Amino acid sequence: MNNKALSYTLKQADVLCRERGARLTEQRKIVLELLCMSEKPLSAYDLLERMRGIVRDPAPPTVYRALDFLIEQGLVHKIESLHTYVGCEHPDHPHASQFLICDNCGEVAEVEDPGVATSLKLAGKTAGFRIRRPIIELLGTCAQCAAKRGEYA
Repeated sequence: MNNKALSYTLKQADVLCRERGARLTEQRKIVLELLCMSEKPLSAYDLLERMRGIVRDPAPPTVYRALDFLIEQGLVHKIESLHTYVGCEHPDHPHASQFLICDNCGEVAEVEDPGVATSLKLAGKTAGFRIRRPIIELLGTCAQCAAKRGEYA
């Protein structure tokens, strides 16, 4: 994410939090910034390492509390299968999380397909199941890795 996009994202996050009566503290903002600047999803311990040069004596509970807050506010998603986190590309509205994960290079792309969300909601309703967090993670090969291998994506 370039500096202009990052600045916009952080301002938008601050506005969204204020509208919701939540507070985007400096440490929460740093965690969000680190996730948005990263090319790949980061684990909590990756974040902790990156925070060491920015925050004095960061501790794991601080990082986890910040992540919990950012997830609750819809600003960050947890990639369950990788135990990592990414900044949300659509924080301005609630949505079902759908991720394409390259098991070769580790790239994660967030997609938002309303048809998938509708299908999940219907399947849950039919089964009498209340869906709390509709997360879809698809593992495969990204177009760039497929091209390097001479395969079709």
